[in-house]
Amino acid sequence: MSSITPVRSPTLQSNKMKKEESFLGKLGGTLVRKKRAKEVSDLQEEGKKAINSPLLPTSTDLHPEDALLEENAERSMLDPASREDPKFKELLRVLIDWINNELEEERIIVKDLEEDLYDGQVLQKLFEKLSGRKLNVAEVTQSEIGQKQKLQTVLEAVNDLLRPNGWAIEWSVDAIHSKNLVPIVFLLVALAMHFQAPIRLPEHVSIHVILVKKRDGLLQTTHVTKELTTTTELMMGRFERDAFDTLLDHAPDKLNVVKKSLITFVNKHLNKLNLEVTELETQFADGVYLVLLMGLLEGYFVPLYNFFLTPESFEQKVHNVSFAFELMQDGGLKKPKARPEDVVNLNLKSTLRVLYNLFTNYKNAD
Repeated sequence: MSSITPVRSPTLQSNKMKKEESFLGKLGGTLVRKKRAKEVSDLQEEGKKAINSPLLPTSTDLHPEDALLEENAERSMLDPASREDPKFKELLRVLIDWINNELEEERIIVKDLEEDLYDGQVLQKLFEKLSGRKLNVAEVTQSEIGQKQKLQTVLEAVNDLLRPNGWAIEWSVDAIHSKNLVPIVFLLVALAMHFQAPIRLPEHVSIHVILVKKRDGLLQTTHVTKELTTTTELMMGRFERDAFDTLLDHAPDKLNVVKKSLITFVNKHLNKLNLEVTELETQFADGVYLVLLMGLLEGYFVPLYNFFLTPESFEQKVHNVSFAFELMQDGGLKKPKARPEDVVNLNLKSTLRVLYNLFTNYKNAD
Protein backbone atom coordinates (compact mmCIF):
# COMPACT_ATOMS: atom_id res chain seq x y z
CA MET A 1 0.00 0.00 0.00
CA SER A 2 1.49 3.27 -0.97
CA SER A 3 1.60 6.10 1.57
CA ILE A 4 0.06 9.41 0.79
CA THR A 5 2.02 12.54 1.78
CA PRO A 6 -0.22 15.46 2.54
CA VAL A 7 0.48 18.51 0.44
CA ARG A 8 0.05 21.94 2.01
CA SER A 9 -1.59 24.59 0.01
CA PRO A 10 0.85 27.18 -1.42
CA THR A 11 -1.54 29.87 -0.26
CA LEU A 12 -1.46 28.70 3.37
CA GLN A 13 2.38 28.51 3.35
CA SER A 14 2.64 31.99 1.88
CA ASN A 15 0.31 33.48 4.50
CA LYS A 16 2.24 31.85 7.37
CA MET A 17 5.59 33.12 6.06
CA LYS A 18 4.21 36.63 5.78
CA LYS A 19 2.95 36.49 9.36
CA GLU A 20 6.34 35.29 10.58
CA GLU A 21 8.14 37.98 8.59
CA SER A 22 5.74 40.57 9.93
CA PHE A 23 6.34 39.44 13.56
CA LEU A 24 10.13 39.35 13.13
CA GLY A 25 10.04 42.70 11.46
CA LYS A 26 8.11 44.22 14.34
CA LEU A 27 10.43 42.57 16.85
CA GLY A 28 13.49 43.74 14.95
CA GLY A 29 12.11 47.23 14.71
CA THR A 30 11.45 47.32 18.44
CA LEU A 31 15.00 46.10 19.20
CA VAL A 32 16.49 48.65 16.83
CA ARG A 33 14.45 51.44 18.37
CA LYS A 34 15.50 50.38 21.88
CA LYS A 35 19.15 50.19 20.82
CA ARG A 36 19.00 53.62 19.25
CA ALA A 37 17.26 55.05 22.32
CA LYS A 38 19.99 53.60 24.56
CA GLU A 39 22.68 55.02 22.30
CA VAL A 40 21.05 58.44 22.50
CA SER A 41 20.77 58.14 26.29
CA ASP A 42 24.40 57.07 26.59
CA LEU A 43 25.47 59.92 24.37
CA GLN A 44 23.53 62.43 26.45
CA GLU A 45 25.05 61.03 29.67
CA GLU A 46 28.51 61.17 28.15
CA GLY A 47 27.88 64.76 27.21
CA LYS A 48 26.87 65.62 30.77
CA LYS A 49 29.99 63.96 32.13
CA ALA A 50 32.14 65.83 29.65
CA ILE A 51 30.67 69.12 30.84
CA ASN A 52 30.87 68.37 34.56
CA SER A 53 34.07 66.30 34.69
CA PRO A 54 36.36 69.24 35.56
CA LEU A 55 34.18 69.87 38.61
CA LEU A 56 33.89 66.28 39.83
CA PRO A 57 36.51 64.19 41.62
CA THR A 58 37.71 60.99 40.06
CA SER A 59 36.31 57.74 41.38
CA THR A 60 39.46 57.05 43.39
CA ASP A 61 39.05 60.38 45.18
CA LEU A 62 35.46 59.92 46.28
CA HIS A 63 34.59 59.41 49.91
CA PRO A 64 31.12 58.77 51.34
CA GLU A 65 31.38 61.88 53.54
CA ASP A 66 31.98 64.09 50.50
CA ALA A 67 28.33 63.81 49.51
CA LEU A 68 27.34 65.16 52.93
CA LEU A 69 29.44 68.31 52.65
CA GLU A 70 27.55 71.56 53.09
CA GLU A 71 27.89 74.31 50.55
CA ASN A 72 31.43 75.80 50.55
CA ALA A 73 32.52 73.20 53.12
CA GLU A 74 35.87 71.49 52.59
CA ARG A 75 37.56 68.27 53.67
CA SER A 76 40.97 66.77 52.94
CA MET A 77 42.22 63.24 52.43
CA LEU A 78 45.50 61.54 51.75
CA ASP A 79 46.26 60.72 48.14
CA PRO A 80 46.38 56.89 47.79
CA ALA A 81 49.79 57.11 46.13
CA SER A 82 51.26 58.96 49.13
CA ARG A 83 49.95 56.30 51.49
CA GLU A 84 52.20 53.78 49.72
CA ASP A 85 55.28 56.03 49.77
CA PRO A 86 58.13 54.20 51.60
CA LYS A 87 59.27 57.31 53.48
CA PHE A 88 55.72 58.03 54.65
CA LYS A 89 55.34 54.42 55.80
CA GLU A 90 58.62 54.72 57.71
CA LEU A 91 57.37 57.91 59.38
CA LEU A 92 54.21 56.12 60.51
CA ARG A 93 56.27 53.24 61.90
CA VAL A 94 58.56 55.60 63.84
CA LEU A 95 55.60 57.51 65.31
CA ILE A 96 53.80 54.31 66.33
CA ASP A 97 56.92 52.90 68.00
CA TRP A 98 57.45 56.22 69.81
CA ILE A 99 53.88 56.29 71.17
CA ASN A 100 54.12 52.68 72.33
CA ASN A 101 57.42 53.35 74.09
CA GLU A 102 56.04 56.44 75.82
CA LEU A 103 52.87 54.69 76.96
CA GLU A 104 54.39 51.34 77.83
CA GLU A 105 53.55 51.79 81.53
CA GLU A 106 49.92 52.45 80.58
CA ARG A 107 49.88 49.11 78.75
CA ILE A 108 48.66 50.89 75.63
CA ILE A 109 49.61 49.38 72.29
CA VAL A 110 48.95 51.36 69.13
CA LYS A 111 48.86 49.48 65.85
CA ASP A 112 46.98 51.86 63.54
CA LEU A 113 47.04 55.65 63.95
CA GLU A 114 43.65 56.23 62.36
CA GLU A 115 41.81 53.56 64.32
CA ASP A 116 43.58 53.96 67.65
CA LEU A 117 43.83 57.76 68.04
CA TYR A 118 40.52 59.11 66.74
CA ASP A 119 38.64 58.94 70.06
CA GLY A 120 41.18 61.03 72.02
CA GLN A 121 42.08 58.39 74.62
CA VAL A 122 45.63 57.72 73.41
CA LEU A 123 46.25 61.38 72.60
CA GLN A 124 45.21 62.31 76.13
CA LYS A 125 47.64 59.82 77.70
CA LEU A 126 50.44 60.83 75.34
CA PHE A 127 50.05 64.55 76.04
CA GLU A 128 49.89 63.97 79.80
CA LYS A 129 53.07 61.88 79.67
CA LEU A 130 54.99 64.39 77.56
CA SER A 131 53.83 67.55 79.33
CA GLY A 132 53.56 66.24 82.87
CA ARG A 133 50.06 67.73 83.08
CA LYS A 134 46.88 65.96 84.10
CA LEU A 135 43.87 66.83 81.94
CA ASN A 136 40.39 67.03 83.43
CA VAL A 137 38.62 64.55 81.14
CA ALA A 138 36.66 61.33 81.55
CA GLU A 139 38.88 58.27 81.38
CA VAL A 140 36.62 56.21 79.10
CA THR A 141 34.06 57.61 76.69
CA GLN A 142 32.06 55.46 74.29
CA SER A 143 29.65 58.01 72.82
CA GLU A 144 30.60 60.20 69.89
CA ILE A 145 29.75 63.33 71.88
CA GLY A 146 31.95 62.22 74.77
CA GLN A 147 34.83 61.36 72.46
CA LYS A 148 34.66 64.74 70.74
CA GLN A 149 34.53 66.53 74.09
CA LYS A 150 37.66 64.70 75.18
CA LEU A 151 39.37 65.53 71.88
CA GLN A 152 38.37 69.17 72.30
CA THR A 153 39.99 69.32 75.74
CA VAL A 154 43.16 67.58 74.57
CA LEU A 155 43.57 69.70 71.44
CA GLU A 156 42.95 72.94 73.34
CA ALA A 157 45.79 72.01 75.69
CA VAL A 158 48.03 71.07 72.76
CA ASN A 159 47.23 74.25 70.83
CA ASP A 160 47.80 76.47 73.87
CA LEU A 161 51.24 74.90 74.18
CA LEU A 162 52.27 74.89 70.52
CA ARG A 163 50.67 78.04 69.05
CA PRO A 164 52.83 80.54 71.02
CA ASN A 165 55.89 78.78 69.60
CA GLY A 166 54.86 79.43 66.03
CA TRP A 167 53.28 76.10 65.16
CA ALA A 168 50.64 76.06 62.42
CA ILE A 169 47.55 74.20 63.63
CA GLU A 170 46.89 71.58 60.94
CA TRP A 171 44.35 69.52 62.91
CA SER A 172 40.85 69.80 64.37
CA VAL A 173 38.42 67.76 66.45
CA ASP A 174 36.26 66.76 63.49
CA ALA A 175 39.24 65.91 61.28
CA ILE A 176 40.83 63.59 63.85
CA HIS A 177 37.53 62.02 64.93
CA SER A 178 36.74 61.22 61.30
CA LYS A 179 39.96 59.16 61.24
CA ASN A 180 41.71 61.47 58.80
CA LEU A 181 45.34 60.37 58.80
CA VAL A 182 46.79 63.67 57.57
CA PRO A 183 45.95 65.86 60.62
CA ILE A 184 46.78 62.99 62.98
CA VAL A 185 50.31 62.75 61.55
CA PHE A 186 50.76 66.53 61.58
CA LEU A 187 49.81 66.58 65.26
CA LEU A 188 52.16 63.75 66.22
CA VAL A 189 55.11 65.23 64.32
CA ALA A 190 54.54 68.58 66.03
CA LEU A 191 54.45 66.93 69.47
CA ALA A 192 57.56 64.87 68.73
CA MET A 193 59.47 67.95 67.60
CA HIS A 194 58.27 70.20 70.43
CA PHE A 195 59.12 67.71 73.16
CA GLN A 196 62.36 66.64 71.41
CA ALA A 197 61.30 63.01 71.30
CA PRO A 198 64.18 60.49 71.39
CA ILE A 199 63.42 59.31 67.87
CA ARG A 200 64.81 59.97 64.44
CA LEU A 201 62.08 61.15 62.08
CA PRO A 202 62.67 60.42 58.39
CA GLU A 203 63.82 63.57 56.62
CA HIS A 204 62.00 65.38 53.80
CA VAL A 205 58.71 63.47 53.97
CA SER A 206 56.03 65.11 51.82
CA ILE A 207 52.55 63.91 50.94
CA HIS A 208 49.94 64.76 48.34
CA VAL A 209 46.61 65.78 49.83
CA ILE A 210 43.28 65.89 48.00
CA LEU A 211 41.06 68.81 48.99
CA VAL A 212 37.36 68.37 48.25
CA LYS A 213 35.05 71.39 48.34
CA LYS A 214 31.37 71.70 47.50
CA ARG A 215 30.45 74.73 45.43
CA ASP A 216 27.10 75.29 43.70
CA GLY A 217 26.13 71.75 44.62
CA LEU A 218 29.13 70.24 42.82
CA LEU A 219 32.27 68.72 44.33
CA GLN A 220 35.54 70.32 43.29
CA THR A 221 38.93 68.76 43.98
CA THR A 222 42.42 70.19 44.10
CA HIS A 223 45.71 68.49 44.88
CA VAL A 224 48.28 70.11 47.18
CA THR A 225 51.63 68.99 48.55
CA LYS A 226 52.19 69.09 52.31
CA GLU A 227 55.63 68.91 53.93
CA LEU A 228 55.61 66.77 57.07
CA THR A 229 59.32 66.74 57.94
CA THR A 230 62.43 68.67 56.95
CA THR A 231 65.98 67.97 58.13
CA THR A 232 66.76 66.39 61.49
CA GLU A 233 68.63 69.47 62.66
CA LEU A 234 65.76 71.80 61.83
CA MET A 235 63.11 69.48 63.23
CA MET A 236 64.65 68.31 66.45
CA GLY A 237 67.05 71.15 67.08
CA ARG A 238 64.99 74.30 66.63
CA PHE A 239 67.86 76.12 68.33
CA GLU A 240 69.41 79.44 67.52
CA ARG A 241 72.64 79.21 65.61
CA ASP A 242 75.58 79.22 67.98
CA ALA A 243 79.36 79.47 67.82
CA PHE A 244 79.73 75.91 66.57
CA ASP A 245 77.45 76.56 63.59
CA THR A 246 79.61 79.54 62.65
CA LEU A 247 82.78 77.60 63.31
CA LEU A 248 81.84 74.66 61.11
CA ASP A 249 80.34 76.76 58.33
CA HIS A 250 82.85 79.59 58.08
CA ALA A 251 86.03 78.69 59.94
CA PRO A 252 86.72 74.99 59.48
CA ASP A 253 90.44 75.70 59.83
CA LYS A 254 89.87 76.70 63.45
CA LEU A 255 87.88 73.54 64.16
CA ASN A 256 90.98 71.46 64.77
CA VAL A 257 92.20 73.98 67.34
CA VAL A 258 88.95 73.66 69.26
CA LYS A 259 88.99 69.87 69.02
CA LYS A 260 92.56 69.72 70.35
CA SER A 261 91.64 71.92 73.29
CA LEU A 262 88.68 69.70 74.14
CA ILE A 263 90.76 66.52 73.78
CA THR A 264 93.35 67.96 76.16
CA PHE A 265 90.60 68.81 78.64
CA VAL A 266 88.90 65.38 78.64
CA ASN A 267 92.21 63.46 78.73
CA LYS A 268 93.36 65.47 81.76
CA HIS A 269 90.60 63.70 83.67
CA LEU A 270 90.16 60.38 81.84
CA ASN A 271 93.88 59.64 82.16
CA LYS A 272 93.20 59.09 85.86
CA LEU A 273 91.42 55.89 84.77
CA ASN A 274 94.12 55.07 82.22
CA LEU A 275 91.77 56.09 79.41
CA GLU A 276 92.65 58.34 76.49
CA VAL A 277 90.65 60.02 73.75
CA THR A 278 91.99 60.69 70.27
CA GLU A 279 88.72 61.01 68.28
CA LEU A 280 85.91 63.08 69.75
CA GLU A 281 83.26 62.01 67.25
CA THR A 282 83.57 58.27 67.80
CA GLN A 283 84.85 57.71 71.32
CA PHE A 284 82.00 59.52 73.04
CA ALA A 285 79.30 58.02 70.84
CA ASP A 286 78.46 55.10 73.14
CA GLY A 287 78.17 57.32 76.22
CA VAL A 288 80.62 55.35 78.38
CA TYR A 289 83.34 58.02 78.45
CA LEU A 290 80.72 60.71 79.08
CA VAL A 291 79.41 58.89 82.16
CA LEU A 292 82.89 58.23 83.51
CA LEU A 293 83.96 61.81 82.78
CA MET A 294 81.01 63.21 84.77
CA GLY A 295 81.95 61.04 87.73
CA LEU A 296 85.52 62.32 87.59
CA LEU A 297 84.49 65.95 87.25
CA GLU A 298 82.01 65.74 90.14
CA GLY A 299 84.23 63.53 92.29
CA TYR A 300 82.12 60.41 92.69
CA PHE A 301 82.08 56.82 91.50
CA VAL A 302 79.26 55.91 89.12
CA PRO A 303 77.89 52.44 89.92
CA LEU A 304 78.34 50.13 86.95
CA TYR A 305 74.76 48.90 87.15
CA ASN A 306 73.54 52.39 86.19
CA PHE A 307 74.87 52.18 82.64
CA PHE A 308 76.17 49.75 80.02
CA LEU A 309 79.94 49.45 80.23
CA THR A 310 80.10 47.65 76.87
CA PRO A 311 76.96 48.75 75.02
CA GLU A 312 76.08 46.81 71.91
CA SER A 313 72.76 48.15 70.67
CA PHE A 314 71.72 51.65 69.64
CA GLU A 315 69.25 51.74 72.54
CA GLN A 316 71.96 50.91 75.08
CA LYS A 317 74.18 53.68 73.75
CA VAL A 318 71.30 56.17 73.89
CA HIS A 319 70.65 55.08 77.47
CA ASN A 320 74.26 55.83 78.40
CA VAL A 321 74.30 59.28 76.82
CA SER A 322 70.91 60.12 78.34
CA PHE A 323 72.20 59.03 81.75
CA ALA A 324 75.27 61.24 81.32
CA PHE A 325 72.95 64.16 80.51
CA GLU A 326 71.06 63.48 83.75
CA LEU A 327 74.32 63.57 85.68
CA MET A 328 75.15 66.90 84.07
CA GLN A 329 71.82 68.36 85.16
CA ASP A 330 72.30 66.94 88.65
CA GLY A 331 75.59 68.83 88.71
CA GLY A 332 73.83 72.12 88.03
CA LEU A 333 74.38 72.33 84.27
CA LYS A 334 71.58 73.20 81.88
CA LYS A 335 70.01 70.44 79.85
CA PRO A 336 72.25 69.89 76.78
CA LYS A 337 70.88 71.24 73.54
CA ALA A 338 72.04 68.13 71.72
CA ARG A 339 69.93 64.99 71.60
CA PRO A 340 71.43 61.71 72.87
CA GLU A 341 70.57 60.11 69.54
CA ASP A 342 72.64 62.70 67.68
CA VAL A 343 75.70 61.99 69.81
CA VAL A 344 75.26 58.26 69.22
CA ASN A 345 74.89 58.91 65.49
CA LEU A 346 78.34 60.60 65.42
CA ASN A 347 76.98 64.11 64.91
CA LEU A 348 80.09 66.24 65.40
CA LYS A 349 78.32 69.49 66.32
CA SER A 350 76.22 67.73 68.95
CA THR A 351 79.26 66.11 70.53
CA LEU A 352 81.21 69.38 70.49
CA ARG A 353 78.35 71.24 72.15
CA VAL A 354 78.18 68.70 74.98
CA LEU A 355 81.94 68.68 75.59
CA TYR A 356 82.29 72.45 75.29
CA ASN A 357 79.55 72.84 77.91
CA LEU A 358 81.60 70.64 80.25
CA PHE A 359 84.79 72.53 79.39
CA THR A 360 83.31 75.94 80.25
CA ASN A 361 82.00 74.66 83.60
CA TYR A 362 84.90 72.44 84.67
CA LYS A 363 87.97 73.88 82.94
CA ASN A 364 89.51 74.78 86.30
CA ALA A 365 88.70 71.46 87.94
CA ASP A 366 91.66 69.34 89.02
